[in-house]
Amino acid sequence: MKKHARTLILLLAAAGLMASVASLYVHYRLVADPTYTSFCDVSETVSCEAVMTSRFGYLFGVPVAAGGAIWSAAVLLLGVFGMRPAGSEKAGRVAGYIFVLSTIGLAGVLYLGYASFFVLRQMCPLCLTMYVAVIGLFIVSGAAASDLSALPRRVGRDLQDVLASPATAAAAGGLLVAAIALVLWFPTEQRATASVVSEVPAATEVLSAEEAAQFEAWLAMQPRLDLGLPAEGAKVVVAKFNDFQCPACRQAYVAYKSIQQKYESEYPGQVAFLNVDYPLESECNTGGIHGAACEAAVAVRLAREKNRHREMEAWLFDNQSTLTRDTVKTALADIAQVTDFDAKYPTVLNAVRSDAQLGQKLQITGTPTFFINGIRIASTLRPSYFDAAIAYELKRTQPATQ
Repeated sequence: MKKHARTLILLLAAAGLMASVASLYVHYRLVADPTYTSFCDVSETVSCEAVMTSRFGYLFGVPVAAGGAIWSAAVLLLGVFGMRPAGSEKAGRVAGYIFVLSTIGLAGVLYLGYASFFVLRQMCPLCLTMYVAVIGLFIVSGAAASDLSALPRRVGRDLQDVLASPATAAAAGGLLVAAIALVLWFPTEQRATASVVSEVPAATEVLSAEEAAQFEAWLAMQPRLDLGLPAEGAKVVVAKFNDFQCPACRQAYVAYKSIQQKYESEYPGQVAFLNVDYPLESECNTGGIHGAACEAAVAVRLAREKNRHREMEAWLFDNQSTLTRDTVKTALADIAQVTDFDAKYPTVLNAVRSDAQLGQKLQITGTPTFFINGIRIASTLRPSYFDAAIAYELKRTQPATQ
């Protein structure tokens, strides 16, 4: 193995770097664009989003993938500049440094792997690639390393050698600058979510007469289901199957908020906007992606008893990436002065499960899913079309004039 150690180390480090960069790209898109669905979100149990947006996806506010990219780049540079010529005493010594880094990396991936498979019960394909790269580097570098006990005595001299070479000094400096820039530049989901939710865009797009006619013709052809939800006298019932930890649900909340306000103001009592809980968490549903979605749903129901549910919803969407049972409880106490969350939780959770069972019966495959007077809208409509659908239903339910 020593003969091919440098080649194997370069290949494994490159694989780890590519997986980490791809993970950073996916993570960035999930933060910047709540409607984005990554290529590795395959199912409820194979999902990059589930792992990256969980509490295990960050370390001190920095994405774990950033650490993976920096670590992989450092190993790659050591292999490129330090292990020439292959099989030399210097190459064996640098392999020892890589082994030390791999030992630290191995501890990290064992922890993250445990969290992914046994806590979140999810598999992230990109993360799995990184796990394999780290384990491979640990094995290869361990076999190629020279006397590890001599490394502490050699660290100072080897650092001087790095600085003495313009090429290696430039590479090391570039890595340091890039690492600092990445940590400072990469947006946290909490900041991005807050900035998105705080803005309530107006539906500025207006459908042409032809577009409106075509859309209304499509609506007229759709089957209508009786969901059995209370209309309370409203002529139009807009039901949203929702998960408070779902990025697309957050985006729909932002995109449609002004439309909801419009109809509640201009058509009081005629349009009902109902939230139907469909948390992707195994405690109250069949899914298992989001770790605090059941708690969030219960919190909104308890806040509704104090007429503070809208404030609670806004807080949950603002803090999607940091939701835990404790943060939800604290926010509920602050927003709605509900301090007996734990005592009421089992009873209210049964109501959440009832909503989830309705969603299962309707074969909901993703959130948000909307029903407008029983017409299923499986994807998020552009705001102008969402507005037009409600307007059409209002017009359709008006009594005929002579």
